[in-house]
Parts: sequence; C-alpha cells; structure tokens
Amino acid sequence: MGIQSFVHVKGDQRYSNTGSVKVHRPKRLGFDVPLLLVVISLILFGILMVYSASADYSFQIYGSPAYIFMRQLRWLGLGSLVMIFLAWMDYHWWKKFALPLMGVAIFALVAVLIIQDTRLGSVRSLFRGSIQPSELAKFGIVIYLSIWLHNRRAMLKNIYLALIPLGVIMGVVSGLIALQPDLSAVVTIGLLGTMMFFLAGCELKQFLFMMALGIIVGYIVLSSGLFPTGPDRMDSFLAGLKDPLQYSEHVRRSLEAFMRGGWIGVGIGKSQTKLNGLPFPHTDSVFAVVGEETGLLGSAMLVILYLVLMWRGWTIAHKAPDGLGMLLGGGLTFWLSLEALINMLVMVGLLPFAGNALPFISSGGSNLMVVLASVGILLNVSRMSEKSKQHEEKGHNAVVNLRRGDRRRRISRPVSPQAVDERES
Repeated sequence: MGIQSFVHVKGDQRYSNTGSVKVHRPKRLGFDVPLLLVVISLILFGILMVYSASADYSFQIYGSPAYIFMRQLRWLGLGSLVMIFLAWMDYHWWKKFALPLMGVAIFALVAVLIIQDTRLGSVRSLFRGSIQPSELAKFGIVIYLSIWLHNRRAMLKNIYLALIPLGVIMGVVSGLIALQPDLSAVVTIGLLGTMMFFLAGCELKQFLFMMALGIIVGYIVLSSGLFPTGPDRMDSFLAGLKDPLQYSEHVRRSLEAFMRGGWIGVGIGKSQTKLNGLPFPHTDSVFAVVGEETGLLGSAMLVILYLVLMWRGWTIAHKAPDGLGMLLGGGLTFWLSLEALINMLVMVGLLPFAGNALPFISSGGSNLMVVLASVGILLNVSRMSEKSKQHEEKGHNAVVNLRRGDRRRRISRPVSPQAVDERES
C-alpha cells in the first residue's frame, strides 16, 4: 500500500481506500475587514481632532477643555453599541422598522418647530442642541426609501405609483426641514431621494426629470426671498470665485488655515486660526483645522480614507445578495460620501457654504450616531453576502460528495431491449 494513502494535507481533503478525511474550517464572520479598518481609522482620527479643535472653545464655554471631548466619547460609546447591534441584525428586519423610524424622524422635525429652541437664527435641535432631527431624517429617508422602492421595483416606470408618491415623501420631509430653516439638509435629502430612485432602476428620463425639477424648485425658492440666507451664500460664493477676498468671513478664515498648514501642518493642537475667528472649529470647520494642523499631507490622507470607505461601500452594495441589500448599501454609501464631499468642498471655497458635518470627524452626537448606525448596516450587508456565498459553497460541496459517492456504489439501471440486441449481435 502506498504511503500517499495515509497522507493528509491541511486545508484539503485526500481520499484513500480507508475512507475520506474531513477538514473543519474555521467559521468566517463575513464582515468586510477593509471597511472595518477604515472606519476605526476615521474614528480614532476624529477623536483626536475633536479634542484638538474643541479644547479652547470648550474651556471658554463650559470651563473645561475636555468637556466636548468627553461628550463625544460618550456618543461614540453609544454609537459603537448601535453599530455592533446592527452589524449582527439581519437587514431584512428593516422591513418592519423602516416606517416607525420615518415616523419618529417626522415627529422630531415637527417637535423642533414647536419647541422653537433657536440657535444661530435657526431652530434645528432638541435638548439644548444635543440632537438634530435633520440628521435622523437623512438616515431615515435612506432606510425608508430602500424598503419602499424595493417593494415597488416592478412599478418604477409608472409615474402615478412611483415618481409622484416619491415626490410627496421627499416633499414632506424636505418641507419640514426647510421651515427650520436648514437648506443644506434640504438639498441633501433631495439628492438622496434622486439617487435612491436611480439605484432602484428607474428610467434615465425619470432621473433627469427629477434632477431638473429639483434645480427649478430650488431656483424658485431662492428667488422668492423666503430664505434670505440662501441667496446671500450664493452671492458670496460667486463673488469669491472671482476674487477670494469676497468670500464670506467663514470661508476666508478656512482658506487662511489651509495656507498656514502648508505641506505638513503646524502640528496637532497648534492651530492659531481656531483661536482667531474660525467659526465652529470642532463642527462645521473641523476640516480647516485638519488642514492647518496636519497640512496637505494629512488632508490628503483623510480624503484617501473617505475614498476607501466609498469603494468598500459600493463593493458591498454590488455584492449584496438581493435588491434590498443593494439599495441599503448603495444609499448609505452615497449619503456618507456626499456629506464628506460637501463639507470639504465648502471649506476650500468650491461650494456655497453649507452646514453638513464631516462624518466621523465633526463633533456632534446625532451625526456620529447615525453614521455609526449606517456602518453597522453596511457590515451586516457584507456579512449576509458572505453567508449567502457559504450556503452556495455548501450546496456545491454536497453535490460533489454525492457524485463521489456514486463512484463507490452505483445502482444498476435497466437496460433497454435495443441495447441488449446490440450487445448480443
């Protein structure tokens, strides 16, 4: 008997006359490791920048340089628990929770208008600025539209059953946010709804119609004078494109921060612009602080992290086991990428001023919570994709084993009379 009959190679199966050797492979969790690593990197960098950007402001307002930092850590802990829970919860359960989530978001938007907690000329928050319902609305609209569009995927070409109801849903949410007013959130909601409709498989002419309609409605609203901050920001932006000195004070301070940072930055915690007029250094303007303290190199590395996040998100959406997973993965990835893009372009003067937070980096409990929740759902979609793949592999292996078994014990098949005649002849 040959020695090879008793050889077993790890990770493979060898068969001999004594039978087969079974190999137990470790069970894979299925989470997308590159996505998890880039999220951890963004979280750690964000915590560092929140402390650096907020220490002086926190001391002036709250009497402690670590107050905002510790508050952010508490939100991070809570958000991490939510992320872990959603990473393990089958995303198909959102079919039951999407409508209640959207209801809570709309209720919170109405509550903001009733309570009237005015801050910086707007009523956008609850509980003394701790919670911004518009952030929950952005997250909720992606979840709700994913379920809604997936259920109506066969009706997308019907304008009365798809396009018009979609416009009503987006109109209600956008209208409540516009009354705060928060025009940047309105634009974000509009872009999210349009992109979700496109991902669901609408016709190109429907997609172009929604884009054109959004531009027309936006122009009419800005021209009406109902929201004076909108035209002022647009005029400042257009003037700044011709002459940087005509930018708003906020954008000018941001550009000064990037100029001071140069290639490698002035060092963590050593920003001077955050002390000399840069508004909201730990929230809206945190990217300017990143540019000053870490320079072009640090800013570029942050952009690369966001690009990796976007790449992994789209990959997860593409490999999703069904249409719902694709819509959730694609919609959440688009939202996170859009928020980062708008914030960074505003800070370098390439977009009119908007109040979009920089995901993972800006200080703020509401934004951090929904961002981490989004990551949890993305991780779950990747996990369910891996589970689906493992089921397919098991099915394939079962077929292979049956075929191998057939080689060892075959069942005689009846021979046709024609075959018998051929053998005898």
